[in-house]
Formats: sequence, C-alpha cells, structure tokens
Amino acid sequence: MPHILITGGSGFFGGILKRRLLDEGYACINLDLVPDADHHPNLISIRGDLRDKKLLAATFRDYEISAVMHCAALLAHGSVDEKDLWTSNVDGTRNLAEACRAAGVRKLVFTSTNCLWASNLGHAVREDDPPAPVEVYGRSKLAGEQLLAEFTNGLHPVILRCPTIIDSGRLGLLAILFEFIQEGKKIWVVGDGGNRYQFVYAQDLATACILAMRYDGAGIFHVGSDNVRTLREVYQAVIDAAHSCSRVASLPEAPTIAAMKLAHALKISPLGPYHYRMIAEDFAFDTTKIREAMGWRPTLSNEEMLTRAYEYYAVQREEIHARTNVSAHSKPASMGVIRLLKWVS
Repeated sequence: MPHILITGGSGFFGGILKRRLLDEGYACINLDLVPDADHHPNLISIRGDLRDKKLLAATFRDYEISAVMHCAALLAHGSVDEKDLWTSNVDGTRNLAEACRAAGVRKLVFTSTNCLWASNLGHAVREDDPPAPVEVYGRSKLAGEQLLAEFTNGLHPVILRCPTIIDSGRLGLLAILFEFIQEGKKIWVVGDGGNRYQFVYAQDLATACILAMRYDGAGIFHVGSDNVRTLREVYQAVIDAAHSCSRVASLPEAPTIAAMKLAHALKISPLGPYHYRMIAEDFAFDTTKIREAMGWRPTLSNEEMLTRAYEYYAVQREEIHARTNVSAHSKPASMGVIRLLKWVS
C-alpha cells in the first residue's frame, strides 16, 4: 500500500495532518526527531533526522511512498543553536528533495511561513511580494523554498505559506497568553491593539495540504483566515468565552518595543526580532490564488480557533506544564522576563 511520508508528524501541526490523513484512509509514515505518541494500524513511526541521508535512502527504499508532507522544522525558541536550526531546516530539506527525486516521488508539500516578512506591507501579502526575513528561522524557510525551486525538473513541490497555526493543542508562546487569561491577569497589547494579524486553523491548513498533494503541478500558495478582527477584539472574545476577569490593556508602543529589543539582546525573553517588529503591525496573506486553483476556503475565524486552543489549555494545564520530550509548539514556552509583567498585571 502506498504511504504518505510526513516529516515532523510528532509535532503540533504534523500530528494533526498525520491523524487527518489516517482518518481519511491513507497509510502514513512519520519521520521525526521526537517520539510519536500515536498508534494506528496504518501508521509507521520512524525516529530520525532529516540530515541522515542513509536513513532517508533506507526509508524510500523500504516503503512505497507516493507523496511527502514536509512539516518538520526547528524553531528559533529557547536554547536552539542557530547552526543546528539552519542545517536541520535547509540541509534537511535538500536531503529530502534529493531522496524524493532518487525514488521517483514527484509530489512534495512544504509548509512555509509568514516569517518570510517582518513588516507591514500595507496590503494583503501576495505570492509575488519579495520576501524579507529578519531572523534565522524565516531565512531558513526562504532558503528551503529557494532550493526546492532547483528540483522542479523531477519534482512537483507545492509550497504553502501559512501564518500562525492555531487549534486545540497549540501552545508555545500562546501558553503564556492562556495562563494570563486563566489567572485573570491583564492581557497586554502594544499600542491600542487595533492591528489585525491573521492566523490559520490547523484543520484548514491540513485541507490545503491534501489539496496540494492532489494538485497537478508545482507552485507557491498563501493560506490564512478570513475576516480578521483586531487583536484587541480577538483577545476579548477569548476572555469572554473563558468567563475570565482579565481585561485588555495597552502598553506604549515605542518604549515597549525598545524594551523587547533589549530583553532579546540580553537573552531573557522568548520574543525575538520577528515578534518585536510585528507585535503592533497588521499582517495578512492574500489567499486568492489557492482559492482559484484548488477551491480551498478557511472555515474558522481567529477568535474561534484561539478559543478552542484556550479551552484545551484550561482543561489540560497541569499535564501541559509537565511535558518534556515534545515539540516546541506542543509545550509552553519559557516566560522569561514576561513573568515580571505578570506580577504587575
């Protein structure tokens, strides 16, 4: 039976996509550095590294693989070494593309990111807008996109650029927000909170991946939610759904961003250059191209998906904070200096 190879299938989104494919009757292989908590008669789990060319060659030799969903990536969180991140995200992507070409596998779906930009372009970002990443994760994703363009002669790569992926189980930096809401602390926005920042529902992205797998050809496509409301409105919707006594409060923009830059330089904050550049800015993708080419449509708004993620956290909080050997998005990010803000909230 042909298999779909999913890289990063033990992680937050890779796991959602893997389970969706299994539910739809596909046989799957998960290749990940992190152990796989899922078990299924049509699932093969391999613990390994995309930088291991011998492992990749053996995987493509031992199993019939019809398509690849490339979701694996190291994030610039915590103590991740930048060289390790680069080789994992870029060299690992090249190794995977080479293994696909050697095995005659033509379809590779690559999940990329809105971190290819770190400024407000003044319009919904189109596929032909030139990327300009400002930190190593965004640069590594752009390098992955560029090297896949070298393989289009023997491969049909489809690149899906997505904003922050939200669903039940999404944690990382969001766990800090959820902790504040559950404890009734002030929820701080930078400036007036009137900026609009697009998310994407994980199941909507999974739908896009499946459509891309069936798409006849290569290309770059943007995905994201519709009807994006302001961050102040989105946070208030989650507070209301949680019946929390939290309230949204504003921090002055210029001094707050200066403080964020200093905290990053001192390595005492989980927030990096992308975050302090975009925390008060608008950002959304134009999704016209994928709608017209594949018939894709988003189903949930920012506030609906963020409320689902909060409800998961509220029920599972004790277990969540005990997690260790899981991906960065499946456990809480270190709060760092943000804990001081919690104390005064």
